[in-house]
Amino acid sequence: MTDPQPPLSRRAPEVRTIGIAGMLVSFGDRLSEPANRAALAFRAAVEAEGWDGVEETSSSLVSAFVRFDPLHLSHARLRQQLEALLRREDWYAADLPTGRRFWRIPTVFGTDLAPQLGQAAQAAGLSEAEAITSLTQARVRVQTIGFAAGQPYLGELPKAWDIPRQTTLTKRIPVGALAVAIRQLVLFSVATPTGWQHVGQTAIRLFQPEVPDPFLLRPGDEVQFVSTDAEALATMRNDPHGGAKCEAIT
Repeated sequence: MTDPQPPLSRRAPEVRTIGIAGMLVSFGDRLSEPANRAALAFRAAVEAEGWDGVEETSSSLVSAFVRFDPLHLSHARLRQQLEALLRREDWYAADLPTGRRFWRIPTVFGTDLAPQLGQAAQAAGLSEAEAITSLTQARVRVQTIGFAAGQPYLGELPKAWDIPRQTTLTKRIPVGALAVAIRQLVLFSVATPTGWQHVGQTAIRLFQPEVPDPFLLRPGDEVQFVSTDAEALATMRNDPHGGAKCEAIT
């Protein structure tokens, strides 16, 4: 009798070559809290090592990417270094990186500013009031930045929010829109078509190319969406942070 498969979040990490100048360390084949934690912690550890020849690191939902100069660091040597670092600790249970922040972001839920709250709540088996309570009580992690400049994927939400994306696209979702599907929230940094359901609206500017650090949120930051009304939100639109406040996570 064969042994059962280990839990997804505890399978051995996989190191893969990506092109001629990249390596990807994957901690799962779908999102889980331990896999995301591992990706964030491992990426920070690679940065801290300061290996000669490593030019850039980044993380996705469950992986850490390393871009390197193969003229100064061979594929074989980098793989050896990555595998040695992987053996150093249980990355699925590792501490999250330092320097993270906790953001409270004012958000209008429903109304004509976020017209899909009702249908998303129905899909989750909740009333609109219950949906707002659930979404505002959740303290979610920035799991990765992707799709557009500075755009965070946040989660995970309670199981009720394991709802599918729409089968048809909403033609346009505005900058600062908060949308939900598959136990995640996306806070949109650009206006774009989407299959995610638009449940909230913020005034935050996630991408600010005019400042030295143009991405407002970082992977590992934590966020709570605070209910407000349309009138209050309108007064926040001249603030690049859209009324959001942050504090260091210690």
